[in-house]
Amino acid sequence: MPVADRNPVLDGRPAYPLLIVISGPSGVGKDSILIRMRELEVPFHFVVTATSRPMRPGERDGYDYHFVTRERFVEMIDRGELIEWAEVYGHYKGIPTFEVRDALASGRDVVLRIDVQGAATIRRLAPEAVLIFVAPGSLAELRHRLEWRRTETREEIDRRLSVAQHEMEALNQFEYVVLNRADRLDEAVDQIQSIVAAEKARVHPRRVVL
Repeated sequence: MPVADRNPVLDGRPAYPLLIVISGPSGVGKDSILIRMRELEVPFHFVVTATSRPMRPGERDGYDYHFVTRERFVEMIDRGELIEWAEVYGHYKGIPTFEVRDALASGRDVVLRIDVQGAATIRRLAPEAVLIFVAPGSLAELRHRLEWRRTETREEIDRRLSVAQHEMEALNQFEYVVLNRADRLDEAVDQIQSIVAAEKARVHPRRVVL
């Protein structure tokens, strides 16, 4: 770049990778948002969560989740291979340590999707993480999404909606909220990308240490 086109004030400004946490109630569309961001080839490292739940139709091991047995998951816990883990609706879910630390160390922005309980743990471990809460347009819309995917019984859906109402109360623990309305997925993705752009423009950038 020609000297005349350079800004010496900005040349010395540090650029640290971001840890972007996407959270929200079950069924709100967190997976759909990440799938769309991957389709758009957004240059982030997308953390693959480990889980002991069965694979759903269309999912791929190592891409959507690391699907492991309960025994293997317990082994991962015992070996300290997870940054965060929890038992959710009868199945284990957790964030493999290497998925986050290796990417941050290489200078890549990291995106992880996690439930509300897990987001609170990440906030404690990495206060400089960017916490985004994905909310549904309404609880009726959330019920429709859960019914549409046809992976839970009516009783399980009712239980998830009850938990979702409680999780919505945790909104003030996040820094940003993004509405993921029905048939408007790209709007939610655009909002998240705008949040990331704003974070990149901070005069005092975040520095995540894990």
